[in-house]
Amino acid sequence: MFTGIRRIGISGTLKVVLAQAGLAPVAALTGWMFAGINAGVAVLYGVLVALAVSAVLVWRERQSMQHPEWDQHRLFKLFIRAGIERLVLLVGLLIVGLGVLKLAPLPMLLGLVLAQFAWLAAATTSRNET
Repeated sequence: MFTGIRRIGISGTLKVVLAQAGLAPVAALTGWMFAGINAGVAVLYGVLVALAVSAVLVWRERQSMQHPEWDQHRLFKLFIRAGIERLVLLVGLLIVGLGVLKLAPLPMLLGLVLAQFAWLAAATTSRNET
């Protein structure tokens, strides 16, 4: 429904989420080595925020695949709803990270951006393999 990069066994979006999950410890250790433990935790949180947002996409994609009888109108509504859910989750988790946990903003956002680049790289690789 969302990406069109479904393969036998593992979907393209799930492959991307796994790539982001693999990036989390590497990014946290790198942040810790270069800027200290606080930056490492902030980078890890940023990657985990991106991972949570991606997990919502995978969840909605799997929901749409389980219902092949749904028409285009219903799938479009699900697509819009998933986008809104992902945006609300992103903003909410960033507020928690910055406001409640008092994480450093720059390392946290760098972790988020790194995870999004991992998303882009894995999605591009998946698309080229099909």
